[in-house]
Amino acid sequence: MGNFTLKSVFGNNETIPKKYTCDSDDLSPPLSWEGRPEGTVSYVLIVDDPDAPAGTFTHWVLYNIPGDLNSLPEGVPQGKEVKYGYQGRNDFGAYGYGGPCPPRGKPHRYFFKLYALDTKLDLPPGAKRVDVERAMKGHVIGEAQLIGLYGRG
Repeated sequence: MGNFTLKSVFGNNETIPKKYTCDSDDLSPPLSWEGRPEGTVSYVLIVDDPDAPAGTFTHWVLYNIPGDLNSLPEGVPQGKEVKYGYQGRNDFGAYGYGGPCPPRGKPHRYFFKLYALDTKLDLPPGAKRVDVERAMKGHVIGEAQLIGLYGRG
């Protein structure tokens, strides 16, 4: 799978700046990636928090990201269809990014997972994460991951 890497304004296992959380502007952070796997047709981005009290909490599902892109800007708008692809519903009940918003206590880990696919997913805008993951099966040709941390005193 080569050197497929995902980067943002925070490093791996570093704190996510407040502006990308529910405690401030709740903007999606800028993301960029390098080492595009050969044969990439599209990407899927899934952001989740495995430390949430009720189990893994999904913060963002973005799919059918064009394979020729290598970045997403800060503040991708909400909605089922954006110029960067289709967005699924997050566990806040919205379409698009919902930033870290953990209960008080120990910082949570937020996994930004970017999957390179050898196809475009045959799913309408607004699909559920489970449907996106099912459609991806057998088509993932690369995966890059970035873990951000965020906690509230």
